Amino acid sequence: MAKYTEDASRLLDLVGGKENISAVTHCMTRMRFVLADPGKADVAAIEELPSAKGTFTQAGQFQVIIGNDVADFYQEFTAISGIEGVSKEAAKAAAGANQNPAQRVMGVLGEIFAPLIPALICGGLILGFRNIIGEVNFFTDAGAFDLQHGTKSIADMWTFWNGMYNFLWVIGEAVFHMLPVGICWSVTRKMGTTPILGIVLGLTLVSPQLLNGFSVAGASAEDIAAHTYDFGFYSFLGTGYQGQVIASLMAAFVLVGLEKFFTKVTPEVVRMIVVPFMSLVPAVFIAHLVVGPIGWAIGDAIANAVSWGLASDIRVLFAAIFGLLYAPLVMTGLHHMTNAIDSQMVSIYEYTTLWPMIALSNIAQGSAVLAMSVLQRKNERAQQVNIPACISCYLGVTEPALFGVNLKYKFPLVCGMIGSALAAMVCTGMGVKALSIGVGGLPGILSIMFNYWGIFALCMLIAIVVPFVLTYFVGLRKLSEKDRGVAALEPAAAPAAPAPAAEPCDRALLAPLSGTVRPITDMPDQVFASKAMGDGLAIEPAPGADTVVAPADGVVAATMPGSFHAIGLTLDNGPEVLIHVGIDTVDMGGDGFECLVEQGQRVTAGQPLMTFSAEKIRAAGHPTITAFIVTDEGAATELTLLDGMDAEAGATTVATYRA
Repeated sequence: MAKYTEDASRLLDLVGGKENISAVTHCMTRMRFVLADPGKADVAAIEELPSAKGTFTQAGQFQVIIGNDVADFYQEFTAISGIEGVSKEAAKAAAGANQNPAQRVMGVLGEIFAPLIPALICGGLILGFRNIIGEVNFFTDAGAFDLQHGTKSIADMWTFWNGMYNFLWVIGEAVFHMLPVGICWSVTRKMGTTPILGIVLGLTLVSPQLLNGFSVAGASAEDIAAHTYDFGFYSFLGTGYQGQVIASLMAAFVLVGLEKFFTKVTPEVVRMIVVPFMSLVPAVFIAHLVVGPIGWAIGDAIANAVSWGLASDIRVLFAAIFGLLYAPLVMTGLHHMTNAIDSQMVSIYEYTTLWPMIALSNIAQGSAVLAMSVLQRKNERAQQVNIPACISCYLGVTEPALFGVNLKYKFPLVCGMIGSALAAMVCTGMGVKALSIGVGGLPGILSIMFNYWGIFALCMLIAIVVPFVLTYFVGLRKLSEKDRGVAALEPAAAPAAPAPAAEPCDRALLAPLSGTVRPITDMPDQVFASKAMGDGLAIEPAPGADTVVAPADGVVAATMPGSFHAIGLTLDNGPEVLIHVGIDTVDMGGDGFECLVEQGQRVTAGQPLMTFSAEKIRAAGHPTITAFIVTDEGAATELTLLDGMDAEAGATTVATYRA
């Protein structure tokens, strides 16, 4: 019998049988199913399979984590089931049938805003820092420290900090006022059209030749006349759309529609000349004359409605509902709309009262996982998910906690929702304001206006204590002894005398790639970040780094024919490792990747295994950060992972162990 025949056969039954499978494919680590009825999948039983390391559902796909041997498992599964596998793109298309229109729209919004979030977080931290040094009066006129009666800020007291306060706005303005450029780029990238045309369209929305959108209300007659474009039969005020989110989205989709239309109807021989001109020029006119004003009105209406709800007499009720439901919104993908609302509110009011509640919801769900970690401290398998999920949740990445722990047991999710609602009520009731989107967890306090730090710290305490206490005491009653890892053990037979073994010695794993080495929890992928595949490291490639090398002597256990974005190795002294370049790079179909070895080939430490193009990965809209995972420690012990440094491929030690 083949290695995975039994597990593959059981998995077929546990996902609801052949008739419940609309499509199946796999990537380097996971089986990906599109199920006709996802409710028929027996998640608990699937996760008990020896071959399965966990499950989760994302974008309409039910995914089962297998590991390095997923290709072998997939072959046996398709042979047993009689189902022909499909490409990942076809599986994504089929998965759309499992999503309602709202989920599909929010999924698109999520993929548009995801590349922008690092810049928004950076901008938020900068605004927070500027607020502390330039807006908070720590000192009196005489120079004495007096936070209560102070009249001068740090920037007022010292020339250096005044210069820093002013110069940092160069970055802040680029992030928030010039946001339409990033939005238009991201829309065109997501929709598969030409990103540079999106960038140009975005630049026309914030051009200095136009009247700055933030200055329209106070513009003089001379300014209005100077920025009016008169075509004889029609004239309009050339207004910039600085910070406008909805207007930018609408303009970008106009460009996408025009480019796709003209690409389809234009002969290929003149396409490079005709398509850019016929797409961009009309899109700019339509953006400024039609969809821009409409989008501006819609964006302001949404932001004003949310602001009213958070400032009205019913704001505490509004906050309770939002705090209670935000975590379920994350699981459906509908939470992505909040990024647009937050950005619009910052554009209009220079603060947002919505984002603080989002940060508190993340903290609350992380605290529920922390309680589960305490309850399951003797359940080693559960702790492999609980601990990294809790850490990532406290740092703002909630999916591992929600899908890997809280939704699985249900009551931690509810306890987290209750704690989130209570914290949100206090937060909104006291009028806490954030300068921008920030890190959606414990570090989120850095984006809160300084004068609200004390209140927000209290809210964070509520979001930590309430879910933890509720989850702990409910878990004492709900969790079985097996789940808690305290089931009575059968008396073990006396162990046989061990055979003489070689004395263990220290071993090293070298960096497979040159770059900055970070903890695996920094990976923007819930499977890697949650350590469901095993512990490891995340490596951000250094500029010019394009070659992956073997970290030690061993044998190539797995490649990924067709995409070549990942390689699995079985090392001579025990461990099995996986090197996965980028996130979702399987979508690229091998473009930009070259595999230099074959499955079964013997390799030595430092030997090149594959090359890749970081430029092509980024152009395809994927992160280049690379996962280096120890998927099976084998006989190795005392594994120590080394991060927080710059490493050179094949030269720098990034892990040690004994074998």
